[in-house]
Amino acid sequence: MLSTLIRYLNKTALLGCILTGIFSSVHAASVNVVGLFPGKAVVSIGGGSPRTMSADQEISGVKLISTTGDSATFLIDGKRQTLSIGQYYAGSSSSGRTSTTLTANSNGHYTTQGFVNGGSISFMVDTGATLIVLSAAEARRLGIDYKKGQVGIANTANGQVPYYQVVLNTVKVGDVELNNVQAAVQESGMTGTALLGMSFLSRTEITRDGANMVLTKRF
Repeated sequence: MLSTLIRYLNKTALLGCILTGIFSSVHAASVNVVGLFPGKAVVSIGGGSPRTMSADQEISGVKLISTTGDSATFLIDGKRQTLSIGQYYAGSSSSGRTSTTLTANSNGHYTTQGFVNGGSISFMVDTGATLIVLSAAEARRLGIDYKKGQVGIANTANGQVPYYQVVLNTVKVGDVELNNVQAAVQESGMTGTALLGMSFLSRTEITRDGANMVLTKRF
C-alpha cells in the first residue's frame, strides 16, 4: 500500500514538472522590450514584471544574445528575434495559427518593420486605407515595376492623388506572411513609411489588449 502511494506521488510530481515546463515554454514565447542599455535589456517575459537581462543570460527559455542602441537580439523558442524598444513578440498563437503583436508608440500609432517581396520596409497600420500604400521611391527600391499596374485615383486629405495598383508577391509582418496582396503605389503625397492597409489586415484577425494589437493569420 505504501509503495503504491509512493509511486503515485512520484508520478504526480513528474507530471507537475512536465506541466511546469510546458507553461514555461508557452510564456517564453511572449517577450516585450522595455529598455535598452549597453550589453543589457529590460524585458517583460510572459507578461511578467520587467527584468534586466545581460548578454548571454537566459530566463524562462529566452536568451539575450546582444544589444545595440535601438534593438536587442534574442533566442526565443530556438529562433533569433531582433526587437526594438516597445516592440512585442508573441510567437505562434495557442490555436497553432501564426500571429504577431504590435505595440502603440507614444503617438498611439502602430508602427513596425515588415518585408515586401523579401525587402525590409517600415509600416504604419492604417485601417482606413483600403490597400497597402507605398511611395514610388520605396516601390523602386523594392524592385516593383509599378507603372505596369492599373491607374486609379485616391481621395486623400490633400485632394485626389493618382496611384498604380499592383500585386505584391509576399508581405510579412512579424510571423504573419501573406501572398498576393493588393497594394497602391503613389508618386506623390507619401513619406517613407508605408501604410499597412486592409488588403493585408482583412486577412488577419485583429484583437487589442491595452496598447497591444495582435494580428493572427486567417486560414
